[in-house]
Amino acid sequence: MALVTSASAESLALQACDDLDSIHMVRRAYACIEKLIVPQHVNDTDDVYPTCTELGALVRLVNEELQRRIETAETTLQSLRAAVGDAQRG
Repeated sequence: MALVTSASAESLALQACDDLDSIHMVRRAYACIEKLIVPQHVNDTDDVYPTCTELGALVRLVNEELQRRIETAETTLQSLRAAVGDAQRG
C-alpha cells in the first residue's frame, strides 16, 4: 500500500511542477500585455495596436485563466500533502 501511495505522491509532485510552470507562463503573458498597454515608443505607429477594450478583455481572460491555474495547483498540492502524510503514517 505504501508503494501505491509513494507512486501517487510522485505523480502529484510532477503535476504540481507542471501546474507551477503553467502559472509562470500565464504570468509572462500578463507581463507582455502590460508592456502593450504602456507603450514604450509613442512614435512607433507602424504597427496596428489593439483597442483598450480588446486589451481589457484579454487582461480579464488572462486573469481568469491565471486564477483557474492557481486553484488547480493548490488542489494538486493539497492532494500531494495528503498523500505524503498517508505514506508517512502507513
